[in-house]
Amino acid sequence: MAGIERESMEFDVVIVGAGPAGLSAAIRLKQLDPDCNVVVLEKGSEVGAHILSGAVLDPAGLDRLMPDWKEKGAPLNTPVTEDNFYMLGEAGHIRIPNFAMPPLMNNHGNYIVSMGNVCRWMAEQAEGMGVEIFPGFAASALVYGDKGEVKGVIAGEMGLNADGTPGPNYEPGMELLGKYVFLSEGVRGSLSKEVIAKYDLARDADEPKFGLGMKEIWEIDPAKHRQGTVTHTMGWPLGGNAGGGSFIYHLENNQVYVGFVVHLNYANPYLFPYMEFQRFKHHPVVADLLKGGKRVAYGARAISEGGWQSIPQTAFPGGALLGCSAGLVNVPRIKGNHNAMHSGIEAAEAAHAALKAGREGDTLADYDKALRSGPVGKDLRRVRNVKPLWSKFGLLASLALGGLDMWVANIFGFNLLGTIKHGKNDAVATGLAADHKPIDYPKPDGKISFDRLTNVSFAMTNHEESQPCHLRLSDPSIPVRVNLPKYAEPAQRYCPAGVYEVLEGPDGPRFQINFQNCVHCKTCDIKDPSQNITWTTPQGGDGPNYPNM
Repeated sequence: MAGIERESMEFDVVIVGAGPAGLSAAIRLKQLDPDCNVVVLEKGSEVGAHILSGAVLDPAGLDRLMPDWKEKGAPLNTPVTEDNFYMLGEAGHIRIPNFAMPPLMNNHGNYIVSMGNVCRWMAEQAEGMGVEIFPGFAASALVYGDKGEVKGVIAGEMGLNADGTPGPNYEPGMELLGKYVFLSEGVRGSLSKEVIAKYDLARDADEPKFGLGMKEIWEIDPAKHRQGTVTHTMGWPLGGNAGGGSFIYHLENNQVYVGFVVHLNYANPYLFPYMEFQRFKHHPVVADLLKGGKRVAYGARAISEGGWQSIPQTAFPGGALLGCSAGLVNVPRIKGNHNAMHSGIEAAEAAHAALKAGREGDTLADYDKALRSGPVGKDLRRVRNVKPLWSKFGLLASLALGGLDMWVANIFGFNLLGTIKHGKNDAVATGLAADHKPIDYPKPDGKISFDRLTNVSFAMTNHEESQPCHLRLSDPSIPVRVNLPKYAEPAQRYCPAGVYEVLEGPDGPRFQINFQNCVHCKTCDIKDPSQNITWTTPQGGDGPNYPNM
C-alpha cells in the first residue's frame, strides 16, 4: 500500500519458501561461503506445515547437497523394496510387468518419505550453518529497484481488515532486501507468476500444464502393511474423462500414503476430481487394504506437469525461479523433489560466483544454463513427450508411444518423437456444459470415502476470518454471469477443499468464497475457465498445518 513506511533488512540472498529447493539453496550458499548472509521466508506456521508431496524421493539431489545425510539423521527411513504398476478396470486389475517399464521408472534405491519432515530436518541443518529462517512470514509483494530489477520482498504484513485497510492491530511488515532474490514458492506461486509476466520469462516456453494431487494418510491393519511397497495405478475411475492415476506408498508405523492425481486439462466441467479420488478408494484392490483402517490426514496441491517444454527462463533481473516455481516435475516418475534440490544447488552456485565477482541485481544467466544442461535437464528431456501424448491421444497411446520414446531416449540418448507441443492451457481446455453430461458420483460411506468438508478438517487449515480474502476475482460478476451458464461453474467441483459455492438466494444465484477452507493448492488460479481467479498469500502462518505430509 502506498504511504506505508516499513523497516528494512538487507541480506546477500533472500529466499522465499522453505521447501526442498529453497532450503537446498540456503545450505549450498553457506557451504560455499559461511559468511554469506541468507534468509529464508516461509508462509506456513512452521517449516513443513505447507509441504505436501507423494513422496518417493530420489536421493540424487540430497546426495549431491549433503553426501553424509545418513550420518546426519535425515528422515529417509523406508527404502523402496517392491514396485508395482497396475491398470485398473472397475472390478479388476492388470499388472504391468516391471521389465516393460523404462529403467528410469524403477524406484529401487529411492525412499518413501514425508517431505514435510525432510524439510524440517533440512531447516535444522540450515539453521545450524547460520541461515535465518522466518516461519509464519508470508512474502506478499516484490520490491523493485531503480533499474526494474527485483531487489527484495515485503513480508510479514498482518492485521488488515476485510476491505484491505489497516485494522487496529495492523503490522506493516518489513522489506527484506537482497542482492539476489530466489523464488521457491512451489507451484503457481503469486510472486513467481508476477515475475514471469513482468519479464516475459515464458516467451519461448510451451503452455504450463498442471495436475491436482490429493492425498490421505491412513493407519491400516498391521497384517496388510508391507513397508517399502510402492504401487501406482492408471485407468479406472477416470477412464476417458481425464488423465491421471494414483499412488499407494507403505511407509513405517503401519501407515500408508494414498494419493490420486487428476490432470487439469480435462474437458468435462462436471468432473469432480475430489469425488473421483473418493470413488477410487472403493476399487477392490484399495478397499481391501483400507478396510478396518483409519484416515488420519488429508491435503491437496497442484502439480506442475509441463516438464521440459514448459520451463520458462528461470533467471530474471535480481533473482531466480527454483523448484516447482519453474515447473521441474518429472511426470511419468511422479517426482520433482530431487530436481528441486538440484535447482537450489545450481542457483546457489551461480549467485555465489556473482557475489564473489562483486555483482548484484543482474540476471544469473549461468543458473538457467546449468539447470538446462545439468541433471535437471537430463532428467526432463528424455520424458518430455509422455504428458503431451497422454493429453492428445489418451492413456493407452501414452503408454505405448511414450514408453517407446522413453526407451529410445534411455538407450540412444535422443527422443524418437522429437518434442511434442502441449497445445492449449488447462483453463482453455475446459469444455462447455452443454456439450457434456453431469456425472453421478456415489455418496461417501464415511468409512473409506468421505465428504469434502469432513476431510478438509483433517488438513487442519485455518485462516483469520477478518483478513481480506486472498482469492481475488478480477471481475466479481463472471462466476454467475459467465461461468455458471457456460460451464456450470466448475469452481464448485474442481476445488478439493469446498472453497467455492453457488448458492440460491431471493435474487437468484450468488457465488460464495469460503476462503477459510483453502489448502493453498492453487487449482482455482489454474483451472478457472475465465481465468478470473488469482491466488495470493494470506496472512503469514495461515493455511493448512500438515503434520507429516
